[in-house]
Amino acid sequence: MSIQLCVFDAYGTLFDVDAAARDLAIEEPRLQEIWPRLAADWRRKQLEYSWLREIMGDYVDFWQLTRDGLDWAMEAQGLSDPELANRLMALYRELPAYPEVPEMLEALHHRGIGRAILSNGSPDMLEAAVHAAGIGPLLDEVLSVADLSRFKPTASVYKMIADRMGVAPEKTVFVSSNGWDAAGAAKAGFRVLWINRAGAPPERLPYKPAAILSDLRAVPDWV
Repeated sequence: MSIQLCVFDAYGTLFDVDAAARDLAIEEPRLQEIWPRLAADWRRKQLEYSWLREIMGDYVDFWQLTRDGLDWAMEAQGLSDPELANRLMALYRELPAYPEVPEMLEALHHRGIGRAILSNGSPDMLEAAVHAAGIGPLLDEVLSVADLSRFKPTASVYKMIADRMGVAPEKTVFVSSNGWDAAGAAKAGFRVLWINRAGAPPERLPYKPAAILSDLRAVPDWV
């Protein structure tokens, strides 16, 4: 069955989540040595809080989870500075896209393939990131879990794609840099591409991606 739509996770897949800490470290001496650990802890706690709140049925939007994760990561590094935290959060709203993103989206457009985002991010976060990266004209739709007050990888989130865009899972390629998200989408019936930039081991889950790629450049070849 021919593919009609390609759906992307946002953070870590299209947008570089390390960029906020990395870029601020250029001018902030306190971050120059610790920014990789800070960025890794920030992302890890952001995701952990999304899973925990989903399990507990205690939804707050992803912007709040992002701040909660940052607060934890900063304290772990011995940093207590609300102004520094605000600067990092401001940069997170304008994360850059990975370099190959515009060309990859253009290639899908020229092949007549729909392009969308499905993200845990709140609508205002996603709007700011898409605008900052300049990729708005290359996307047909941006879907946020905020409409359901749920988080991936719960099944109802992936169902949003067919409900909102009218394309069945078997006609959709789902692309994510998160192994757990890739597994959730595979369970939902999508053809899944896992973007494994870090060379991580596969998740020990029964739902497998169709392919594992090192970046997004080869995505059009799998559509």
